[in-house]
Amino acid sequence: MFTPRKGIAASTRVTLLPAVVAALALLTTACAEDKAPAGPPPPTLDRYYQQTLAWGSCDGYQGGAELGAAGLECARVTVPIDYGNPDGDTGRIALSRLRAAGKRVASLLTNPGGPGAPGLDLPLALAKSPVAERFDLIGMDVRGLGASTPHVTCRTAAEFETGQRVLGRTDPLVEIDQIEEENEEYANSCARRTGLTLLGHVGTVDVARDMDVVRAALGEQKLTYFGGSYGTRLGSTYAELFPDRVRAMVLDAPVDPTTNISDPVITAAGFQRAFDAYAADCAKSPDCPLGTDPAKASEKYRALVKPLIQQPISTADRRKLDYGAVTTATIASLYHPASWPGLTRGLTELARGHGEALLGDAGVYEDASSDEVHRAVLCLEEVRVTDRAVATDIDRRSRTAAPAFDDGLPGSAAPLDACAFWPVPPTAQPHVPHVAGLPKLVVVAVTGDPATPYPGGVSLAKTLGASLITYEGTQHGAAFEGIACVDEPVLKYLVDLTPPAEGLRCSKP
Repeated sequence: MFTPRKGIAASTRVTLLPAVVAALALLTTACAEDKAPAGPPPPTLDRYYQQTLAWGSCDGYQGGAELGAAGLECARVTVPIDYGNPDGDTGRIALSRLRAAGKRVASLLTNPGGPGAPGLDLPLALAKSPVAERFDLIGMDVRGLGASTPHVTCRTAAEFETGQRVLGRTDPLVEIDQIEEENEEYANSCARRTGLTLLGHVGTVDVARDMDVVRAALGEQKLTYFGGSYGTRLGSTYAELFPDRVRAMVLDAPVDPTTNISDPVITAAGFQRAFDAYAADCAKSPDCPLGTDPAKASEKYRALVKPLIQQPISTADRRKLDYGAVTTATIASLYHPASWPGLTRGLTELARGHGEALLGDAGVYEDASSDEVHRAVLCLEEVRVTDRAVATDIDRRSRTAAPAFDDGLPGSAAPLDACAFWPVPPTAQPHVPHVAGLPKLVVVAVTGDPATPYPGGVSLAKTLGASLITYEGTQHGAAFEGIACVDEPVLKYLVDLTPPAEGLRCSKP
């Protein structure tokens, strides 16, 4: 998610041909015959791949009461924290299952994105979609968060509540050196409280390998997968690692594999376009808090929210609506037009000196576990900025791309975020995937997607040789939202592997 003044990656795999491995093994054996006895056999992943899931009550799982009431079952699967050391520490990945309502095709593993979005409840969101009739819907809390263990932990609950600058809602009035000190302390705290082993193995490659263990535990020879947003990066990474184990994949609201997961300039431009679309819709009403001229909406919005930098609004429950909170709430509301009326009500209240409605929306993304996994993954996989001059240039270009969210305060430099001080090296970087032997995949991209702009979907479809469904609209993702021209071809593909027509493009009637 794009936030202004944010405070706070190519995989390489080497594979030896079997003949070379055999020759090396023979050579090693010959040299060792007259020496010490052979040691224990090398560790393997067999015990992980041979697990049987014990589905049962969701009691004791995060959100378990709601899951159980809706008829879901839960289970956990054991995985190595470090796949390079399978005899080392292990983790437990939490899963949920909603059984197919009709004639079952397969298990459909799902991921809602993030990085770091809890996934156990995603089957609930898909329960009324056509895919629930033919597939067991599998939710998953990825390693490090939610009902999975162990957790990535960087702050206590109290520190989370008070550490808004480190959360990415940087106070524009704080000195740069202080912000960087906080960001460095945040990174060091993650290392102390999480441990370097887990902190270095919460990235996309490790989660993709977990997904393959889950596939085997589900009894599926090949993976059927639906991923949204960052979940598309998980899907494309799985496809790179295990192309022969893919049955079908639908990648909705896709992340461009050649860019950072959350490129600040690209996403700034995306959310400005969504803001402009919202403003044009709002301007149809004479009561729009941003006025009836969409061309002046950014200016009106800045005039409305900038006073909060100096003077936050106190609410009845003693919380404060500050500049960062209202920006977060606005951005959260721009993900989908269904949230636009709520944003209008919140901005109208703000104009009258009240902040309760916007504070409710600002809390949507404020979950410590999710936030910390989110940051850990980005720090492991995005191109790190360790030069203030580069950070300043990115900040300048982001402000230009999204004038609505420019606080307008003067500043000669921008601070380095937490990733500049991250205590473990990158484990992946943006790259062009080169995958041979993949079946046909399906990519769904929205022309006005604010968080994962449309060109990224075109790029992903091209690199994977996937079919591209283009939906004309302004929202984040389009699959399984009741849009027939998207859902019907997607379901047909998932059920009988018939890809949609090439160049399919549609819009809501």
